[in-house]
Amino acid sequence: PAELLRKGRFDEIFFVDLPDPDTRVELLKLHLARRKLAEADFALPALAAAADGFSGAEIEQAIVAALYTAHADARPLDTELLMQEIRNSRPLSVLMAEQVSALRAWAGERTVPAD
Repeated sequence: PAELLRKGRFDEIFFVDLPDPDTRVELLKLHLARRKLAEADFALPALAAAADGFSGAEIEQAIVAALYTAHADARPLDTELLMQEIRNSRPLSVLMAEQVSALRAWAGERTVPAD
């Protein structure tokens, strides 16, 4: 209901868009560190560029899937394997491009950007 969104109840409505390249690098660092993998072993800018349109959760799942593949192949996770997983994934921004575009248009007129 509209009364839940009025000024005074909530000060602002924020819109969090998909991560930009710098944020994708930071997300890659975070998720690699959580798995005790050294960020220096990966070409983070190239991976971040390949993950354009990915959400933070999709970046994390690409790392998880690549780790499963690395384990199954008895090899360490590296840039090549992670890049392959990213390229084989279709983010929601591609699968639901029209809805994402409509949401961005709606948010552009009605919300405050979170970044």
